[in-house]
Amino acid sequence: MPPQSRRTKTATTDGVVPKGVAKTVPKPAKSSAKAPTKRDRIATELRRMISEGELPRGSRIQQDVLAAMFDTSITPVREALRLLEAEGVLVGEPHKGVRVADADYEQVKTVYLLRRLVEPYAMQRAARRLSPLDIDLAERLVTDMEQAAEEGDRARLNAANYQFHFLFYAKCGNEGLAAEIDQLWQKFPWDVLQVLHDRADETSNEHRSMLAAARLGDGDALAKATEWHLSRSFLALGRHLTGRPVADPFDVDND
Repeated sequence: MPPQSRRTKTATTDGVVPKGVAKTVPKPAKSSAKAPTKRDRIATELRRMISEGELPRGSRIQQDVLAAMFDTSITPVREALRLLEAEGVLVGEPHKGVRVADADYEQVKTVYLLRRLVEPYAMQRAARRLSPLDIDLAERLVTDMEQAAEEGDRARLNAANYQFHFLFYAKCGNEGLAAEIDQLWQKFPWDVLQVLHDRADETSNEHRSMLAAARLGDGDALAKATEWHLSRSFLALGRHLTGRPVADPFDVDND
């Protein structure tokens, strides 16, 4: 089995769900979807390990180790690595094998622009479809994220953040849109964002603003709060990756 996530002292934007909570969160995938293949399961676990920092940026991937870890042959491992290479998560180098790709600012910027286009819209659609139980669950998830950040529990923080956002996206009324957002999330460098300790309090306030708008059923306010949350996270990440302040590329006057 894959190793468990280490608990590292950090403060970030993500976390895990309290017991009894995760099962109540709707999933964006269709119920009729085919069961994941070995390749898909390996790729999913590798994405998680990278996003939580278990596989650091630049680290080498050893196929035989992965085959033993997942108790499988080399073939599905190679298929999973090729898939992640195509996504830009891994990089293949002649005579050196495969390594975890470094976070590239230009690639991250592209993912951010796409997220800014679709996630506020999905939130706006979700606002009219949320039940009081959904809102209560969202509040519990925000509280759990805050507690996980204080305790430095990265895995718990990651999961609760995902559950919080996709509680809304799954209610947007379009499964395909939620699935596309999920794909964008898989390409975002959450592991890098997690080292930005000064984002913890800001992120909590941003999630609370989103929650307040959702409780009022105000789709416009929820979309604006989501836009602000995404932009603040990206600007902090961009400053970290480039070593200097960056302008918001979503502004059409900025390149």
